Amino acid sequence: MKETPRGFTLIELLVVIAIIGILSAVVLASLSTARSKSRDAHRLEAAHQLQLALETYRTSNATYPSTSGGWWATCATYGSHASTGSTGWIPNLAPTYISVLPDDPKPQANGCGYLYRSDGTNYMLLVYGTVETYTQTTNNWVRPLAPAQLDFAFYTEGASAW
Repeated sequence: MKETPRGFTLIELLVVIAIIGILSAVVLASLSTARSKSRDAHRLEAAHQLQLALETYRTSNATYPSTSGGWWATCATYGSHASTGSTGWIPNLAPTYISVLPDDPKPQANGCGYLYRSDGTNYMLLVYGTVETYTQTTNNWVRPLAPAQLDFAFYTEGASAW
C-alpha cells in the first residue's frame, strides 16, 4: 500500500496567499476612505463649533475678532499664529469662547487647514486645501469666490466676495 504525502502543494499555498492579499487590499482601501470621511466630518464639526464661538464673541463684543482684513492661520504662509489668546489665528476667541482653536486632523504643508479673515464686521472661516472626500456636487459649504477649490467656507454675507 502506497502512502500519499501529507501537506499542501506549492500551488495551493500560492493561491491562498493571493486570496489573502486581495482581501487585505480591499479592506485597506475601505479603511482609507473611512478615515478620510472621518477627518472631513471632524473638520466640519470644528468649523461649526468655531461659528458658534464667533457668534458668542460678537454678542459679547458687538464685533467679530478682527485680523484687519488679512488671512490668519497656524502655518507660516499666513503668519504662524498660535491656537489661543490675542495671537491666535482667530484673535481672542480662545480660551474665553472656545477652549482652544482647532488644528486640522491632517494638515498639508501648503494648505494650512483652517484660515480666518475678518474686518470686525464680517468674517470668513475656511477649511482650506485639506478637504478629502467632498466633491463640487456634494459640498454644501463651497467658497463663493472659488467654488472649484472644494474648501469648506463659513462666512457672513459681507464676506462672500473674499
